[in-house]
Amino acid sequence: MDRKEFLSAVGISTAAFAVLNCLGCSKSSGTNPQQVSGPTGIDFTLDLSASANAALLTNGGSLAANGVIVARTNAGTYIAVQQSCTHQRYALVYNAANNTFFCNNHGSAFNSAGGVINSPANVPLTVYNTQVTGTSLRVFS
Repeated sequence: MDRKEFLSAVGISTAAFAVLNCLGCSKSSGTNPQQVSGPTGIDFTLDLSASANAALLTNGGSLAANGVIVARTNAGTYIAVQQSCTHQRYALVYNAANNTFFCNNHGSAFNSAGGVINSPANVPLTVYNTQVTGTSLRVFS
């Protein structure tokens, strides 16, 4: 096999692999075996005076800890949801401008109460309780 034949064969194999992967995450693929709910038994405390948690001192700030995204809304309240998208296990990001959580991989979006506002996700996020006592923020199930 010469170089041209080899590169052609590799290209066809790669294209076939890519097509199969894309078909696996299409909206019409039915129940997705990778759908995931949030971790259970969550109970941890963040020290708001620690530099590692400084993002939570500013309205609109967020951070990820223990499989959970903790965010401080523009209104100054704290919210916490599972860190992974329920469509597939990709990490979510917090969008402070509209108080939503967004998956950069497939475009799913969720409101601050965990509800789905944009597919392909069709399962809401697990939402956790938050409680502030002094400079401690407790996140729990």
